[in-house]
Amino acid sequence: MALLQIAEPGESAAPHEHRLAVGIDLGTTNSLVATVRSGMAVALSDDQGRSLLPSVVHYDGAVEVGFAAQARQSLDPRNTIVSVKRFMGRGLKDIAHVESMPYDFVEAEGMVKLRTAQGIKSPVEVSADILGALRDRAEASLGGQLTGVVITVPAYFDDAQRQATKDAARLAGLNVLRLLNEPTAAAIAYGLDNASEGIFAVYDLGGGTFDISILKLSKGVFQVLATGGDSALGGDDFDQRVFCWIIEQAKLAPLSARDSRLLLTHAREAKEYLTAHGEAEITVRLGSGEYVDVKLTTAIFSEITKNLVQKTLAPTRKALRDAGLAAEDIKGVVMVGGATRMPQVQRAVAEYFGRDPLNNLDPDKVVALGAAIQANLLAGNRAAGDDWLLLDVIPLSLGLETMGGLVEKVIPRNSTIPAARAQEFTTFKDGQTAMVLHVVQGERELVSDCRSLARFELRGIPPMVAGAARIRVTFQVDADGLLSVNAREQTTGHEAHVEVKPSYGLSDDEITSMLKDSFNHASDDAFRRALREAQIEAQRLLEAVQSALREDAALLSTLEKAHVENLVARLQGVMIGDDRRAIDNAMDALNKGTGEFAGRRMNQSVQRALAGKKVSDI
Repeated sequence: MALLQIAEPGESAAPHEHRLAVGIDLGTTNSLVATVRSGMAVALSDDQGRSLLPSVVHYDGAVEVGFAAQARQSLDPRNTIVSVKRFMGRGLKDIAHVESMPYDFVEAEGMVKLRTAQGIKSPVEVSADILGALRDRAEASLGGQLTGVVITVPAYFDDAQRQATKDAARLAGLNVLRLLNEPTAAAIAYGLDNASEGIFAVYDLGGGTFDISILKLSKGVFQVLATGGDSALGGDDFDQRVFCWIIEQAKLAPLSARDSRLLLTHAREAKEYLTAHGEAEITVRLGSGEYVDVKLTTAIFSEITKNLVQKTLAPTRKALRDAGLAAEDIKGVVMVGGATRMPQVQRAVAEYFGRDPLNNLDPDKVVALGAAIQANLLAGNRAAGDDWLLLDVIPLSLGLETMGGLVEKVIPRNSTIPAARAQEFTTFKDGQTAMVLHVVQGERELVSDCRSLARFELRGIPPMVAGAARIRVTFQVDADGLLSVNAREQTTGHEAHVEVKPSYGLSDDEITSMLKDSFNHASDDAFRRALREAQIEAQRLLEAVQSALREDAALLSTLEKAHVENLVARLQGVMIGDDRRAIDNAMDALNKGTGEFAGRRMNQSVQRALAGKKVSDI
């Protein structure tokens, strides 16, 4: 007979305790929190039944978050921070259109900051206030303290942006179980809700970012095949287009910060109204006394935002190519993010994939629901049917700088994470006892075309001839997509380690242009890499010959020495140019011209080694 364990409320034994865990979608426009109840993922609402929390914070006296702050954005734009997600992990030079924003930016080392009535605030602090409001909502709804959270981030967030998100959560008093890519979270919610299998595209257009992920769902395994996107493209950009159109139509003079925010708010409302209506009246009286009365139709809206929609299809095509698939191989397209409600976006996606997108889950909630399912699993609340596996990928290649400014990729893009890869490197010069390791991110062949992430030193290398030392470098990317690098000299065991935490992330267009540039410049990059490798080999040969001349020039006649010096000068002359064939020919000539010299040096070394020894002693 089966026995039931009975315990008083709140006194159940730890192994049977249900741990309180939630998923949080920290969005550009809106944020929300969800949990799993009775085996179902549900969004948690505030005391007025609203599940969405506007990602807006107002600083003046008490800190206001959400709807209360949103009501002040036109009245006090300088102290009301909206779309802060776009500033996460960013420096001031990385932010576009700074001059048109109402904020008082402070250029600090690393991440940009904003001056408010409550002092200087970083994007991390603003995000922490939003996360704190969601934590309070969750704990009030669930009746206890949270064990942990899963927070979603755009798939194309780089290391700095991910680290900033974790820092904000820690500041808000949250234990982060994992950072989860937003498209992957959506796939979890959709796949488990519909028991679907096959290959799906997740098209995620939020308020500030765009992501596209290609996933394979099969027997409980969620495998990300490829990912792409634009970390600076979202619904905010559509609002901006409407805002500029209004200014042109109404022939408005330059606006104050307050009027700009007021007009931008009306632009957003008009955009949202057009989701279900054919035209929107935009009527507003500005603080300057100017009166705006224009009519925006769906046709005009589609025309002025056409190139924004097209910008989402370029990364989509790229992600499909990376996955080795065509549009017809996709079983379904899951739409995520409130901006996907726009009719022109729905039409463009349907035309590209040749099928209507899947809209049976709320695009505003689906990411948080998927995060809640993952949080429930990571917290240990495993239930029947929870035996599924999540395989995510890294969006951009990671590597090291080698001699000549070349990039040696250690972990290629679209590698499944968590991942660990090791590779051996060696020294370039005789007697080298230290090495600087430069970690970079990107797809191009030269360091100058990639993004620098970190530098660190490995010391204590035994002095050896060039190429004899063995330095094993290991790259590890955890489940959150954060990188650590370890270098170990194999002979002595000396080690150096770095947690890669860049001060701020990639610029607005940089992360998407990296992949595009890698294809546009593929042949040029291959030529430049081959040229640089030839120059490095030429430098190595020159140093070896010049060292030999310094030590054993007496083995050569005057004419022979002059001939070798002429060959050295010839190689020095061509190696600074871009003619690889000339460099190769000059190296061949120097190798042949010093062949006899090398033989004499070898004979001399043997004679010195045998001098004064008997044959029987050898």
